[in-house]
Amino acid sequence: MLSGELERPLAAVDGRMRSDGGASLGVRRGARWQRSRMRTSGVTPDSGAGGPMAEPEPRRKIPLVPENLLKKRKAYQALKATQAKQALLEKRKHQKGKQIQFKRIETFVRDSRRKHRDDVRLKRMEQKPGQMVLPQGPKLAFVVRIAEIKGVSLRVRRVIQMLRLRKIFSGTFIKLTPSSLKMLRTVEPYVAWGHPNLKSVRELILKRGQAKINKKRVPLTDNTLIEEHLGKFDIICLEDLIHEIYSAGKHFREITNFLWPFHLSVARHAARNKVGFVKEIGEPGYRGEGINKLIRQLN
Repeated sequence: MLSGELERPLAAVDGRMRSDGGASLGVRRGARWQRSRMRTSGVTPDSGAGGPMAEPEPRRKIPLVPENLLKKRKAYQALKATQAKQALLEKRKHQKGKQIQFKRIETFVRDSRRKHRDDVRLKRMEQKPGQMVLPQGPKLAFVVRIAEIKGVSLRVRRVIQMLRLRKIFSGTFIKLTPSSLKMLRTVEPYVAWGHPNLKSVRELILKRGQAKINKKRVPLTDNTLIEEHLGKFDIICLEDLIHEIYSAGKHFREITNFLWPFHLSVARHAARNKVGFVKEIGEPGYRGEGINKLIRQLN
């Protein structure tokens, strides 16, 4: 009896303690939740429990990008990077030098035949030189190169370089002598030449005249430039230069060396005959006074 009576009060005390502990645990959890809510809402504990509670800001939603679109973007960026790299390599390749050009077999055959014809023609000129008679009248001649010289004889190429006709449709003034006439006969299939009048000489110099100063092209726009470089030959203006060239005076060589070769122009899509000459220009060789018409066409 005594043990049973003692067990009842102990059970009651243990129940009270459990109920008190559970209540205190609930209070602590409630206080912790309230503090966390106050932090998120921006209210401090010092502001008082009775203050208004601020509403929490809504979270920003980050837009989601589909995976296939991300893959497309990545592939496009890789493609652009590859194209930029290839463009840079092509640019460097062009800067280093010209691309390799492949020649057809017909080109080699044409050059070989042209060289053979030149060799035969020059050999006949040596065996039967004939009588080289200087044309009567003016001693001035204007020479224009009207044909390509690819595959020509080495001798022809050297004479072309001596006449300073390195580019097609370039022209120079020469003084007719037996040696210069022989040079013209050597390159006759590739040039047209004749006697220009004063009007043609003036138009060529005024429109396309350029001086060679320190290996640079300088337009003839100032008489001071002419006087500075040709004053020792008593040539102080453009009119003196034109007169000295037309009359083929004693300082003709110095003046022609002072001038760059005249680079004439022709239509890019001009019609050509079967041989390759421009139809409007005509055949190569001696033109006489007809060279003035050619100068007006190309000037």
